[in-house]
Amino acid sequence: MEFMTGHFAEKVALVTGATGVVGRAVARAYAKEGAAVLVAGRDAGRLAALVKGIEEDGGRASAFAGDVTKSGEVAAMVDAAVSRYGGLDVACNAAGIFGMLAPVADYDEGVWDDVLAVNLKGVFLSMKHEIAHMRTHGGGVIVNVASNLGAHWRLPGAAAYAASKAGVSFLTRTAARDHIADGVRINAVSPGPIDSPMSTRPGETREQRDERLRDALPIGRVATPEEIAAAVLWLTSPDSSFVVGQDHVIDGGATA
Repeated sequence: MEFMTGHFAEKVALVTGATGVVGRAVARAYAKEGAAVLVAGRDAGRLAALVKGIEEDGGRASAFAGDVTKSGEVAAMVDAAVSRYGGLDVACNAAGIFGMLAPVADYDEGVWDDVLAVNLKGVFLSMKHEIAHMRTHGGGVIVNVASNLGAHWRLPGAAAYAASKAGVSFLTRTAARDHIADGVRINAVSPGPIDSPMSTRPGETREQRDERLRDALPIGRVATPEEIAAAVLWLTSPDSSFVVGQDHVIDGGATA
């Protein structure tokens, strides 16, 4: 998918969870638009492969391997974007994990802690350090990746994931009100099922998944990662300059 709006030429973008399906699509989209992109995640090998692919397509990118649940590493991540490229203009916080499917009474406490740490604390820490730089350097724009599963829709057995993503939605709105006067504009996207391993049940093929979801989704198909990336780019562009503190649901009509 080509964007080519020119909005991100000479801008600096930071993408957490950049080795995930959404994060990778967002990072590549920013690079195609002319931004210098710092791609962040925990898997150094996959980050290196992403950087190589972006550079082969003519873009600029570098990697930062770190853990969004650790404040010091998140601070170093933001510092890396600033030191390598001279600033930080936009950020997409896409780091997230699903956890497990189990009733609340049977849900493993350790998995619960991991999901909440990555999905919710990770977004909090990412915003904390991104905003700290942006508000003293002319402002910026942030998009957090939530989910239609949480504040908008429920799935039995997915308590930790739903709770964490609902938290991201409301954390986004609070942060947006806290910091719009600082020149930092914050919104969220809440995707529905995407063409990714997360939308496929254990042992299920993509074709079987597509058949299962064809009737469940009014649009009749799952989203492509590029469709989510397009929404993120719009929300971080001047075209959405009056959009503040919103959670944009992108789920093919599932929660309409």
